[in-house]
Amino acid sequence: MNFSIDHKNHIPLHIQAEELLRKIIRSPQYAKGKLLPNEVELAKQLAISRTTLRLAINKLVYEGLLIRKKGVGTKVSNSIVSSKSVNWLSFSQEMAARKIPIENFELKLSWVRPEETVANFFEIRANKKVLKMERLRGRPEGPFVYFVSYFHPRVGLTGKEDFQRPLYEILEKDHLVVASLSKEEITARAADKFIAGKLNLAPGAPVLCRKRFVFDQGDRPIEYNLGFYRADSFVYTIESRR
Repeated sequence: MNFSIDHKNHIPLHIQAEELLRKIIRSPQYAKGKLLPNEVELAKQLAISRTTLRLAINKLVYEGLLIRKKGVGTKVSNSIVSSKSVNWLSFSQEMAARKIPIENFELKLSWVRPEETVANFFEIRANKKVLKMERLRGRPEGPFVYFVSYFHPRVGLTGKEDFQRPLYEILEKDHLVVASLSKEEITARAADKFIAGKLNLAPGAPVLCRKRFVFDQGDRPIEYNLGFYRADSFVYTIESRR
């Protein structure tokens, strides 16, 4: 397969590289989990920097389309099926649309050193602190979701904002950061002791884990969000139109 991008095109190089990788993923040659070409060699062939190439690779890693293993390389995933929804809403907007009254039971803000997964998503050093927000939310009769959000230092959140306001309204109006793209993963798991305690469940009870990766208008990562939902209180609906 010929690997090339157009350096005279107005489309940014990392976006062109991303589209090229998507074509590679769809090709029969790589569809069954074959390793991609070496990053150094591919970047040289495309005449772009490794940093630019990694921006493209990282996006596809977090979509579950590529798997990167240290010392081995990057290969196409053949075990994850992704589904995209064209429109997405914040939790507050989702609940308002369903006319469900929401209570905030807990709110905790702290500055932490991110786990490796979060640091890799943000493409920052693991020793650089990020704002972490934990929220327990639900109906007046009791909580049904526990959220953990990490924010890229670039967005400018201080932790002193009024988080009774919608999060993305704060980002846009106070910090001029527009959340324009969300990519999600949903998995089922058994609640550990901590999550079970937050959601008033027995340890081992089923919960739905929803990962949300949020990007700004320049496709730069701004939020890494985890949501743990009581399985008896959450239905995920995808509407597709052809």
